[in-house]
Amino acid sequence: MPEFCTCGAELPPDARFCHRCGKPQREEAAPPAEERPVLPPAFAPPRARMVSTAVSFHNPAAVRVGLTVGGIAALLSWLPLVQLGFAIWWIAAGFFAVHLYRRRTGELLSVNAGVRLGWVTGVLTFVIMTVLFALALVPILVQRGGLIAVYQEQLRSMHWDDAKIQQAMQVLNNPAVLITGILFTLLFLFVIVTILCTAGGALGAKVSQH
Repeated sequence: MPEFCTCGAELPPDARFCHRCGKPQREEAAPPAEERPVLPPAFAPPRARMVSTAVSFHNPAAVRVGLTVGGIAALLSWLPLVQLGFAIWWIAAGFFAVHLYRRRTGELLSVNAGVRLGWVTGVLTFVIMTVLFALALVPILVQRGGLIAVYQEQLRSMHWDDAKIQQAMQVLNNPAVLITGILFTLLFLFVIVTILCTAGGALGAKVSQH
């Protein structure tokens, strides 16, 4: 029995479309969707992960980074041409310690972890600077007059009169006063170095998160 379209046209057998109005006569099955291969996790691009290991002196990676950056900062602080910018080197030490730690471990440090890494770097920087200071004192101590003679020469270079120089030398000739002065200087240096390195670590962690 012939089939007819709704427009009245007679359709040939197995017609898919009407030759007059173009109306489909059968529902077309949708082609199966192409399945895209799913890459395994190993092919996913690496992403920095938030630090899970505590940053302290018990963390070997943190100690190695602190020694590397702290050693460079300590040496730069002793160079005569850059001594005026020593504070910049200490801040930069904490800042670059965070980035070096991230490159070596792939871990993204939080601000709190950046502060701890900056503190570790500051302590190690101070230790290295103290060792350099002690080594610099050795040739001075073996010279005639020792450290007292060096202080006296520095006082004369400041154009002090002889009376003030004699008063200062009487104070410096007291071993207890001299040792106290050295310890106070080291304590002051420790506080300044660790604070600036800690600030640099916090700044480096903050910048690396953007």
